[in-house]
Amino acid sequence: MRFLFTFAGGAGHADPLVPVARAVGLAGHAVAFSGRASVTNDLAARGFVVFGDASAIADPPPQRLPLAELDPEREDLVLRYGFADRIARARAAGIAEVCSKWRPDVVVHDEVDFGAAIAAERLGIPHATVLVVAAGSFVRSEIVAESLDVVRADLGLAADPDLVMLRGGLVLSPFPPSFRDPAFPLPAGTHSFRPDRLEPVIDAPAYLSSGNDRPDTPTVYFTLGTIFNLESGDLFTRVLTGLRELPIEVVVTVGRNVDTDEVGPQPVNVHIERFIPQSMVLPYCDLVVSHGGSGSVVGALAHGLPQVVLPMGADQPLNAARIEALGLGRTLDARRATSEMVRSTVESLFAHPGYASAAQRVQSEIDALPGPESTVARLERM
Repeated sequence: MRFLFTFAGGAGHADPLVPVARAVGLAGHAVAFSGRASVTNDLAARGFVVFGDASAIADPPPQRLPLAELDPEREDLVLRYGFADRIARARAAGIAEVCSKWRPDVVVHDEVDFGAAIAAERLGIPHATVLVVAAGSFVRSEIVAESLDVVRADLGLAADPDLVMLRGGLVLSPFPPSFRDPAFPLPAGTHSFRPDRLEPVIDAPAYLSSGNDRPDTPTVYFTLGTIFNLESGDLFTRVLTGLRELPIEVVVTVGRNVDTDEVGPQPVNVHIERFIPQSMVLPYCDLVVSHGGSGSVVGALAHGLPQVVLPMGADQPLNAARIEALGLGRTLDARRATSEMVRSTVESLFAHPGYASAAQRVQSEIDALPGPESTVARLERM
């Protein structure tokens, strides 16, 4: 059989699909991806067949931007008029073109690749949704249904005010169910699975291995992801100023499009890289400081690590709220947090073991989930 995996955003939208795609491929089926060119290039390097972005929506050029005020209404507008309108329309046409050439038996799309779901429905191809927002409540009918119904009508499809195309069939979730906001329960057809921790393809730096001169010193990992790192203003500098004076090792990834020299000279306990796979760094860590993206948050929880989150937009405030509600860590205002606030918050999490205990409980929940191979039979039955 042929399975086409599609995503409408960046790496955070593609990564949750990868464990499922690997499992499907290992079961002997043909697998291909279609999404943003910057991400499909990486997927091709990992051995996947890719079609690039069939919707011809180019990635914006990398540009460092000041840190904007957190604005949930702005994020809703991006979802409504971006993902559910302009991007959905382009993706519907582009994915239909890929389907006409490659003829997939099943389409597996991220939860905001609305255009892929519409194209599959219009062509009569079974399709499944993979959740990419850990806390839920981001994709809501009142935000996207009206825009999507216009796109659907233009393609001859009936209105779908309840988003049945996303929730009425197979839904795959690579997140622990307890992390979901109970006000927005998982769809009835959801299958939760544990993503395999893929082995790193590069060797770990010496400071993350037995070569560490201070192996008993706590290690903190600091990241702002791969999208919002460019929109973070001086946040890297403020957080690092707060962390570097603590008696800890600090590992920082700034992203491929941010200069590591931007934060200036650092003491020997601060290690700055553009990119390190999470699967490489997290096993050596004791705490994570991040923007609160779903991938970063659940990656930390999979290793039982407490967190300090500084949400800037998208799904991050939702994830931050769940971290607070479940006692998994603390949230700081990204625009107003001072270096001293960062320092004292990290010290507080280390001083109160309840945060680590709560994170370890979620880790146990994740460990108890079936692996991604459990998704294969469900997809085959489609």
